[in-house]
Amino acid sequence: MKTYLTKDIRNVGIVGHGGTGKTQLVSSLLFTAGMTPRWGKVAEGTTTTDFDEEEIVRKISTQTALAHAEWPCTLCSGANVKINFLDLPGYGTFINETKASLIAADCALIAVDAHVGAQVTTEKDWDFCLEYDIPRAFVLTWMDRELSSFERSMESLQQSFGRSVVALQLPIGTERGFRGVVDLVAMKAHFYTPDGDGKPKIEEIPAALAEDAKEAHERLVEMVAEGDDELMEEFFREGTIPIEDLIPGVRKAIVAEKIVPVLMISAAHNIGNGSLLTFLADVFPHPDEHEEEGYTEPNGKGNRVERKYDDAQPLSIFVFKTMADPFAGRINYFKVKSGVLKNDVTVTNFVRGTQERMQHIQIVQGKTLTEIGELHAGDLGAIAKLKETLTGDTLGDKNAPVFYRPAQIPEPAITFAVEPKTRSDEDKIGVAIHKILEEDTALRFSRDPQTKEFLLAGSGQQHIEVVVAKLHKRYHVDLTLKPRKVPYRTSKANTKNNLADTASSASAASSSNPRSATKASNSWTTFSAAPFPTTGFRPSNVAFAKPPCAASSPVFP
Repeated sequence: MKTYLTKDIRNVGIVGHGGTGKTQLVSSLLFTAGMTPRWGKVAEGTTTTDFDEEEIVRKISTQTALAHAEWPCTLCSGANVKINFLDLPGYGTFINETKASLIAADCALIAVDAHVGAQVTTEKDWDFCLEYDIPRAFVLTWMDRELSSFERSMESLQQSFGRSVVALQLPIGTERGFRGVVDLVAMKAHFYTPDGDGKPKIEEIPAALAEDAKEAHERLVEMVAEGDDELMEEFFREGTIPIEDLIPGVRKAIVAEKIVPVLMISAAHNIGNGSLLTFLADVFPHPDEHEEEGYTEPNGKGNRVERKYDDAQPLSIFVFKTMADPFAGRINYFKVKSGVLKNDVTVTNFVRGTQERMQHIQIVQGKTLTEIGELHAGDLGAIAKLKETLTGDTLGDKNAPVFYRPAQIPEPAITFAVEPKTRSDEDKIGVAIHKILEEDTALRFSRDPQTKEFLLAGSGQQHIEVVVAKLHKRYHVDLTLKPRKVPYRTSKANTKNNLADTASSASAASSSNPRSATKASNSWTTFSAAPFPTTGFRPSNVAFAKPPCAASSPVFP
């Protein structure tokens, strides 16, 4: 594959709620673009970006996957551009993985189920886009399914995200009769053959849709004109905006985040693929349309260092993802922030103060890595077997140090105890867990000094289960998940004081009333407890004394 200049690169993060068809969407777009000889399907486990065994079995994405496509840009004299896809998880358990990798995207395509509308993760993904300040667009998926509704979905999105959400297309047909889209910019109809190659046949808008298309076109023109003074003057003067001015006006409004367009697709039947690829190539920004802020110290500290996505700038790259492959070893996914990365160059890891040789740089298509001679500013790539580089590290020219801020990932929400099944598993657990921790920044592993248990903490139970399954399949380490033990404790001084108080009470009661002595001696003694821990887990330092009468009770073991 040839190398692409910065202006010919689009880095698109594919995000959305779980089950909205993101992986199937990427697979269908790759097939339409001719990047894969076979149309991969999630149901068959043959998609390009869900290649891990657990993803195939569970039919969900659990980790970041990269892919790329070449597609002509109609605004670039028909020349091909390179579209890098970041297929990101959608289920809440793996949302930290989405946040960690979306930092490498320059724009986001948010998938929304046309039957459901905006969901919880849709709003989280929107917040991530705001945090990283990247343009975004919605794509309505599953338009061919029963009860899917363009009108209901638009209403849901506008209620959740405001009036800047505006339709860029209208559907041709509904539910199983969905056959294409109306382009509201060029005012043309794009017809598709179900289960075809995903490329449209462009015709005039059907008479039945002409009035609706005209109204939707006028709403789009008004929204575009609102954010541009020159277009606003032309709109008031002419009553509309001609197409030769509207196309760049729409792009300008989307890149400036003035409007958030809505498109639609049926990835399961290859309807809308070509129109969506053209939108990504023509409208979404290339990396050099914004500057990247670096710092003089790690973790966003120190003075700011302005870097542009420019080949003339000093070389700097940022590692946003690490994969642990049992055969190839550690694989680092990176983004070239500035300069040109050439094969076999030596760079400095500014975070760790070490030298790394960038030998055999590669581009990624799912699990397939292809070697390439050089990568220009803004492009994504991968490299295997770097000595010390991990996720969040910045590398580059030793004479121009810079640090890019890594993604801020929340602490784990749940902890399980893990127990090796055999002595052999116990011997191998350390090395295996270390490799998994390198690729999963949301995971924590420790050993409780009191209970001597191995503890595995993550974003949710499913997250931990997936990690345990990876340990078994990749490194042949078998673990058993159990609830963690809670070490009940109390201070020695408080125990003595409480026992002394109880004894004196019993003695006083027996001297005044013999029958009350038995009652006092059988009373419960509650030890004072320290404040609850703030780790988010069950309290581990509250203890209750056992009453004497409960010596043989099954409730108190």
